[in-house]
Amino acid sequence: MIVKNTYGTSVAFSVREFGVIPKEEFTGSALQRKKKPPAEKNSNEKTTPKPKPKADKKKEVKLRFLSKRSKQKIRKKLICFARCYKRLSFVTLTFLNEVSDEQAVNILRKFIDNVKKRSENFQYIWVAERQTKNDTFKGNIHFHMITNKYWKIEKWWNYWLDLQRKNGIIPRDENYKPSSAFDVRQLNSNNIRSIASYITKYVTKNNDKFKCQVWNCSRQVSELYTDFYTDSSFVDEFKKLDAVLKEFEVKDHSNRMIINIKMINLNRQTLPLYKRLDEKNKAIPN
Repeated sequence: MIVKNTYGTSVAFSVREFGVIPKEEFTGSALQRKKKPPAEKNSNEKTTPKPKPKADKKKEVKLRFLSKRSKQKIRKKLICFARCYKRLSFVTLTFLNEVSDEQAVNILRKFIDNVKKRSENFQYIWVAERQTKNDTFKGNIHFHMITNKYWKIEKWWNYWLDLQRKNGIIPRDENYKPSSAFDVRQLNSNNIRSIASYITKYVTKNNDKFKCQVWNCSRQVSELYTDFYTDSSFVDEFKKLDAVLKEFEVKDHSNRMIINIKMINLNRQTLPLYKRLDEKNKAIPN
């Protein structure tokens, strides 16, 4: 059996059943993606131009949502992100008026690009969500963003509002400047439970559909390793600490166990056992 571990979860699986032996100890980083070689062009080969789509046919917009796999990936990235910084900020960005999904994400990208230019080592994860409590703009898209940045709220609040106006989001009332449009809360990254509660509230339960990208993160966050492989002796340490919260198995037709999943309680005793993953991520150059 080989065990694939991430913060709070250990999955033991049968190599005999899956036929997969990991080549590296760590995984989950964008640094491990294989780059496709550029396609070679044959000078003698004639290329046939693609026919242009007819103007009268509207392109069907495919709605996007957070898949189960995406939610798991965000959870892993966010906890690894939190382990690299002592403090994080939770930012909620809302709009002054009704806005389309495509327009909203375009304004968000402009905002992030400006923050990058004016901030050193700005790292982030953002997730889209629908408004439910605001009856005036019910269903309007807004964004939650976790960052490693200390925000000068007055400065960035005004910039966020001005950016909306410059991109056609005009408030119904000329004097409408809601402080909630740029809301910032400080997070203590040492408190894994508080980080997990944000993941559950804004990611795990998010089943909204959008006409735009649903989430994204900075390059350095995408490069964080989220998992590592061990043998079963690693999980035995959690058993000794009585830190296994749940355990369940998947068996084959012969009633042989092929997957064993353990949910681990993350606390002061168990977190040091993930030190190898912390050190691997902190060694990634900025």
